[in-house]
Amino acid sequence: MLSAQERVHIAQVWDLIAGHEAPFGAELLLRWAGEESPGSQRGGDWGVGPATGGGRYRGFPGVWAAQAPKGLRPPPPLHSRRLFTAYPSTKTYFTHLGDSPDQARLLSHGRRLLEAVGVAVQHVDNLRAALSPLADLHAHVLRVDPTNFPLLIQCFQVVLASHLQGEFTVEMQAAWDKFLMGVAVVLTEKYR
Repeated sequence: MLSAQERVHIAQVWDLIAGHEAPFGAELLLRWAGEESPGSQRGGDWGVGPATGGGRYRGFPGVWAAQAPKGLRPPPPLHSRRLFTAYPSTKTYFTHLGDSPDQARLLSHGRRLLEAVGVAVQHVDNLRAALSPLADLHAHVLRVDPTNFPLLIQCFQVVLASHLQGEFTVEMQAAWDKFLMGVAVVLTEKYR
């Protein structure tokens, strides 16, 4: 599935975000949900910067500063009302987050999402076995339309690119796209 160099790219990026699944996952959901952080201003800094103790991460005040991965740049100012606006049907899979998701719920669900990505990274040679329980959950319990997986993949890559910026090279993006599409294929295999 992945070449040796693609595996290196996956590992390099995951090493930067491992241990920070909650803030990355929450940002992924914010981009997915088209929501901005509570108290944020459209396109502005979300409370992390010199006045709040530094940090190179943008997001929920305090939480983002405390959990900011070292060495990551802040994303450029973005107004990210993307997927729920473009694809309103995707909202149906996140009803448990409510109309105005709070910080704790976003961090919790974001952590679960990215912990699953972490499992996939650790078991890149055997995705099918490693993700089988998750595939069962999505196919038989949650009944998520598999056409939504590419949308989530796109949002995750936007989050990576916004933080890694120039370090998230075309080759890294291609490796992550290939890897995450492989994850999506495994997750959809139980749909029959």
